[in-house]
Amino acid sequence: MRVHFTSLGETRRLRSVPKHRMNPLDTRRAFVRSALLTPTLLATAATTSIAAAPSSVSAASRRMRLGLAAYSFRQFFKEASEPGSQAAPDGRPFDMLRFIDYCSEQGCDGAEVTSYYFPPQVSNDYLLKVKQRAFLKGVALSGTAVGNTFTLDAGPKREEQMTLVKRWVDNAALMGAPHIRVFAGNTQKGSTFEQAVKNCIAALEEAADYSGSKGVFLGIENHGGIVASSKTLVDIVEAVKSPWVGINLDTGNFHTEDPYADLAKCAARAINVQFKAEIRAAKEKKSSPADVSRIIRILRDVGYLGYLTLEYESSESPWTAVPRLLNSLRDGMSRGSI
Repeated sequence: MRVHFTSLGETRRLRSVPKHRMNPLDTRRAFVRSALLTPTLLATAATTSIAAAPSSVSAASRRMRLGLAAYSFRQFFKEASEPGSQAAPDGRPFDMLRFIDYCSEQGCDGAEVTSYYFPPQVSNDYLLKVKQRAFLKGVALSGTAVGNTFTLDAGPKREEQMTLVKRWVDNAALMGAPHIRVFAGNTQKGSTFEQAVKNCIAALEEAADYSGSKGVFLGIENHGGIVASSKTLVDIVEAVKSPWVGINLDTGNFHTEDPYADLAKCAARAINVQFKAEIRAAKEKKSSPADVSRIIRILRDVGYLGYLTLEYESSESPWTAVPRLLNSLRDGMSRGSI
């Protein structure tokens, strides 16, 4: 009895034919048909096997990554613009290269290299040194951040802001950093809230056209001003018709009745998350420690897969607080939401 393949997955039993009665042409046809079908059958079987194989990586910890923002050490950078910059504990100058070394020592996946702490008029050579150092230290450059205002009317002042953002888009692209944190801004004197929102949308669209051409995302932060509420922030992002614009979600910047609820309303649009150690609701006189598990649960509920970046700004020295907080975030990410 012979088995003949009629189509994929279908067989038909044929009556055996003595070899001396078989047509040589039929034999060759059968051989060619079998040769053509065999790779297809093997590929189908392999695909089925791969699809059926259970993943060894849990959905909860699949890709969220731990990062650290240079802003956490703002008072120690030799390039810091704030007066009274302090020396690092070892007395040596602290710059972006040493910050990357520190991120590597702390086991961070990513480093957010805030633009404020680069040399003024930073050169391409220095940007490439940062990229090189990060690669050799096993740290990804998760992004950078600029201090812009996008609520200005069209004109020379807004062009200055656009030039700033576009310059750092170029810098980010050269370093291989995929994201830039941008601000919206406040309602300008003599203007209205509605006009400020329109200005912000227009500026974001122009900036996104440029950043998208370079493969760099823009994340607008919930940083007070016209985006003090989650609704306005989401409305602005949805109004900007660009796949290169999302939310840079700062967990400590909503001072509303229920900051966690506002974080949840924005989470689905987040492309970068900055974790603050403290949260203060509207009716609270003092800040409270942020609930790490609750924040991680909010992010996982929407399938967030990006960086959870510590941006430290509390009163305790970052040299003692940052390692402890990184361990807390790492532990929360590994245990899942509780």
